[in-house]
Amino acid sequence: MKNSITAIVFAIAIIIASVVLGNAFMNRNKAQRTIAVTGLGSSDFTSDLIVWEANFSRTNENLQQAYKDLENDKTVISTYLTTKGVSAEQMVFSAVNSSEMTEPNYGPNGNYIGSTFKGYSLTQNVEINSTNVAEIEKISREITELLNRGVKLYSSAPRYYYTKIEDLKVEMISRATENARLRAERIAENSGSNLGELIDAKMGIFQITGQNSGEDYSWGGAYNTSSKEKTTSITMKLTYSVD
Repeated sequence: MKNSITAIVFAIAIIIASVVLGNAFMNRNKAQRTIAVTGLGSSDFTSDLIVWEANFSRTNENLQQAYKDLENDKTVISTYLTTKGVSAEQMVFSAVNSSEMTEPNYGPNGNYIGSTFKGYSLTQNVEINSTNVAEIEKISREITELLNRGVKLYSSAPRYYYTKIEDLKVEMISRATENARLRAERIAENSGSNLGELIDAKMGIFQITGQNSGEDYSWGGAYNTSSKEKTTSITMKLTYSVD
């Protein structure tokens, strides 16, 4: 009698296990219904930091005189910028770069036979970082006035940045996420389904391009510095379950 009860219990256990395993196998092979959408967050903004650079140079056969002339040019430039409202703290002068100038000499057969010393060339850079974008822009355009004072100064195009870029990134991520969710809700609604839980979220690359510039996006993220007026954008890819 005892052996019969044991056999019955064992048989019931096998049946229950078979049912459980069968359901598990069926659920494992049942495809999960999902919706994957990509949302975009973008905004136009104006740069609030400008970086402008220029370099000036002097040449002379006498190295000491070349340094003296370059120092005089530095004084003229500093005074000029000060009168334009630039503080001394905003002016950053680099170390002087010096090199010898030579002229190659060739023999009657065109073979190189040496060089002739022509003097020394000294160059120095000045950089200005300022949040007064409009004023520095104006200075960068008018700096050629120093040429009339004998200063050989060459101006570079200003570079533009934004000091609140991290706050902007957070805002764009929020916009992109909201945009993606709205798209997912609309798709689910149109298909007669209910949007379920968020399964996965992947953030795209942060891009900053010049407004209306037609610049291509970069896989590593574009960061335009030549335009004062910029456009920022980022994408968010969200995957939701669907009931």
